[in-house]
Amino acid sequence: MTAIPELTTRRLVLRGPEAADYPDFKATFSSYRSRFMGGPLNAYEAWMLYAAEIGHWDIRGFGMWMIHLADTGETVGMAGGWFPAKWPERELAWIIWPDRAGKGYALEAMHRVRRYVYEVLGWETAVSYIDPKNLDSIRLAERLGAKKDHEAATVDGTDACYRHPLPEKLAGSQIAHGIEMEIANYIDPLFKPKGFAID
Repeated sequence: MTAIPELTTRRLVLRGPEAADYPDFKATFSSYRSRFMGGPLNAYEAWMLYAAEIGHWDIRGFGMWMIHLADTGETVGMAGGWFPAKWPERELAWIIWPDRAGKGYALEAMHRVRRYVYEVLGWETAVSYIDPKNLDSIRLAERLGAKKDHEAATVDGTDACYRHPLPEKLAGSQIAHGIEMEIANYIDPLFKPKGFAID
């Protein structure tokens, strides 16, 4: 079994998927929320996909983490790397449970995950394959600094490929600072960066 590292942020703890996390996964992938990720799935399909999430770590050496709230331990979604058979490139992917959306968890988790795959795993590039109708994920990819790559291969010809900034372009960049400022705003709505008007 691959030892899955634990990643932390100010609000989150990212851990490997476990059996106890399955009910939330099943509920989300059986719902309309998963329509851009192959769902809604029936019970068998959801079980098979969750088994694949766990097995992916052993096969590829990386995979999807469960996103836990640091203060309560509850799960709010998944984020990580994904590279199943026939995928053109290694992907960064995410999904947040329906009742937990809109709180910046995906942004915070993906910012940490991307740093890990660049700095620890040595990825030289990363993409996210997104359904063109999935406007929320497109906006998140763009907030992470990803741009639509019109030349890149897609999974099935119906998705769009968003390429993330290269590691050397991201480190210490305005994009990275902007992400950190947005996360700080989610954590403390009264947060005001130095130099900004307070009213």
